[in-house]
Amino acid sequence: MRVTLLAIATFVASAAFAQSIAIKKVELAGELIIVHYDLEDSNPNNEYLVNLYSSKDNYFAALTKVSGDVGMEVKPGLDKKITWKIRDEYGAYKGKIALEIRGKVYIPFVKFTGFDATKKYKKGNTYNIIWKANASNPVNIELYKGGERVATELNQPNNGSHTLFIPKHAKNGKDYRLKITDTRNTDEVIYTDYFKVVPKVPMIAKIGVGAVVVGALVFVLTQKKSPSDAGSDETIPLPTLPQ
Repeated sequence: MRVTLLAIATFVASAAFAQSIAIKKVELAGELIIVHYDLEDSNPNNEYLVNLYSSKDNYFAALTKVSGDVGMEVKPGLDKKITWKIRDEYGAYKGKIALEIRGKVYIPFVKFTGFDATKKYKKGNTYNIIWKANASNPVNIELYKGGERVATELNQPNNGSHTLFIPKHAKNGKDYRLKITDTRNTDEVIYTDYFKVVPKVPMIAKIGVGAVVVGALVFVLTQKKSPSDAGSDETIPLPTLPQ
């Protein structure tokens, strides 16, 4: 794969603070392209939306096969890095390509305040999800397992709370997350951290109940008459089976 790189930076700044973004170095490491940049702000509490674009589509859509200091809630700092998997994005690309970083102060339309991704969420149960609303547009709320959508609630009021129901048919897994989208600006998307979905009744409890019943059946089937009862037609009383 032969690639010639150029890079520029575009920044949407606020007049209230001193802000700047500058690409310091771009390196080609095998099939990875690593962009080093500085993001400076006199207000260290600001957060930024940072995206990487390429000249292949005339900088139309943000690149998706990226990781590192990219996306939402990027904090100011020096020597930030974006790693781009160019082969995953474009295949066996050859030729010249220019990259552009765009950054702007990020104020999310919702910010989760009452969501605990470390707890286990049980199938068939409901949970209250709390967030801070910074906009009034209705939202779509979707439950995903990996890249598969499991459930959808459309045009919900952005009032700062939602009752999440975990479907009974949902598969077990630790790769679940919620996606909230502004219905009038679909570029505004917020995800929760990944969380785990488990059965409502733990599997060990189900196995334990089954073992008790099987043991009782074995006990019943192995009862024999004593020698003193030889020749008798009387039936030996059997123990009462568990419910």
